Amino acid sequence: MKRILLSLSLAALAAFAQNLTPEQKESDFRYMVGQYVTLYAPLDWKKQFLKIDPLDVKPWLERVKQTKTDLEYYDLAAEYVAALQDSHSFYGLPSVFVARLGLGVDIYDGKVVIETIDRTLLPAKDYALAVGDEVVSVDGTSVEDLITRFQKYTPQGNPRASRRLAASRIVTRPQSRMPYASMVGESADVAVRHRASGELETVTIKWTKTGLPLEVGPVPNIPMSLKSNSRAAVSEDYMKPLEEIRHSGVLGNETELGLLNYGARNPVYVAALGDNFTRRLGGQATEFFYSGVFRQDELRIGYLRIPNYAPPSIPLALQQLDAELAYFQENTDGLIIDEARNTGGNLCFGENVMQRLMPDKFQTTGFQLRAFWFRVAGFYNGMIAAKAANAAPEVIQQYESLYNAMVTAFRANRGVTEPIPICTSSLMRDTARNVDNVSVAYTKPVMMMIDEFSTSTADSVAAMFQENKRGVLYGYRTNGAGGNNIGIENGPYTEGTIGMTIGLQVAKTPVLRDGYPYTGVVENTGIHPDVVEDYMTVENLTTNGATYVQKFLWAMAAYIRQQQGH
Repeated sequence: MKRILLSLSLAALAAFAQNLTPEQKESDFRYMVGQYVTLYAPLDWKKQFLKIDPLDVKPWLERVKQTKTDLEYYDLAAEYVAALQDSHSFYGLPSVFVARLGLGVDIYDGKVVIETIDRTLLPAKDYALAVGDEVVSVDGTSVEDLITRFQKYTPQGNPRASRRLAASRIVTRPQSRMPYASMVGESADVAVRHRASGELETVTIKWTKTGLPLEVGPVPNIPMSLKSNSRAAVSEDYMKPLEEIRHSGVLGNETELGLLNYGARNPVYVAALGDNFTRRLGGQATEFFYSGVFRQDELRIGYLRIPNYAPPSIPLALQQLDAELAYFQENTDGLIIDEARNTGGNLCFGENVMQRLMPDKFQTTGFQLRAFWFRVAGFYNGMIAAKAANAAPEVIQQYESLYNAMVTAFRANRGVTEPIPICTSSLMRDTARNVDNVSVAYTKPVMMMIDEFSTSTADSVAAMFQENKRGVLYGYRTNGAGGNNIGIENGPYTEGTIGMTIGLQVAKTPVLRDGYPYTGVVENTGIHPDVVEDYMTVENLTTNGATYVQKFLWAMAAYIRQQQGH
């Protein structure tokens, strides 16, 4: 239970702060570890790949005992979760407090660089800052040291993604992910190296603070029988167990995610699309995709951006997609699919998209689901409820398949199932067809653009695209958020939340990549592009991505000509 003091300053809050008891902190920490023991699908993979044992809790409990404040405890809990290097695993606090410096930064050419400036907070007449200027330090601490310190708040499957998100925390600090965010001073001294002159200048910027800072404890001890259970009873809605395993996406709002245009409909380089681009979708609020046609030399190249895989209405999104692909089939020589900076979402929507890019049957990505008794019972109850409701035969068949796989893994004490489908009862999917049983898929050359923030379902779609040899993957390796996930409450005293990966995405063909085991596991390894091209250069930043746009058009044009035999 939180005691939020509405009218006091931060100093007064600190003076009146009271701590959770050592017993309450230990209870909630053990509860958190217990959740990962029971629910966390990549447990064995993390032991193999990262050489860590999340179940070795003794040294962590010793550190819990040494925490002197609630915020120190929260910080330690965040550190424990960050050690998993899992984009879906986070430790969240029940706070909406955010401290901002009015800048947006990211890592370009290996340096922390200003990419946006809020001129309402930092008017040009007072702050001679420009996009492309390098941030060197804040309050005397180098940005590299800050990134190292802040990576415990930005765990990702891809280390580069983690560093980039940690860089964003330098100037925007949400307490929902950073326990000490409310402890910043009134202002910060920011050392900036101006791109134009090369001169180093230190500017003092006031922190803009919104929301109420978190204050916790002490709270009454809660009888075990009254403590919340994140694994509530199975819903009477027989689809609930299926819906839970079909989600693969990052949780949080734009401030928590901390990346420009992450999950946004418009591409980050929208200002550089140029006169040779004619937009089609993206101008109306009801249009989920951003699309259009490029003229490159004598070629017409279609472009379709998928911002995420969580549209407000899947039927409407598929209707828009079918209409757009039909147009592209008749009016283009090739198609670029852009799923960079994609936050993921519904795995079945991802498969629906692939059905419209594959002219023939193809294999989807299988998932190894964590097998524990509550889930065994959940799939059994879902199967019985589906039969009682006269559900579609395909739904009943899938429940039977999932239940059999789950109970087999549980009885064999394997931890996870064999790779199984989660959207149908088979790993093989047919191309999308119309009412006349004719494929409506796009059949011409396709290039898919990815980066280290092609996350979750975007990992899955990239894997299917590459494994089924549909076209060229272009860009940077994906996030490596290779699983389906949920967010759950974590303990009655601290009232935190944790992200949990409940299944492992496994590609059908194991691969050997530099620095990774020979494996088909997508978690951490990600999907690697056929053509490597990095957007994160200062040249792209200062030209709104014009260089990147020209390069991917050249690459696509070359691929089309190759496929046409020229």
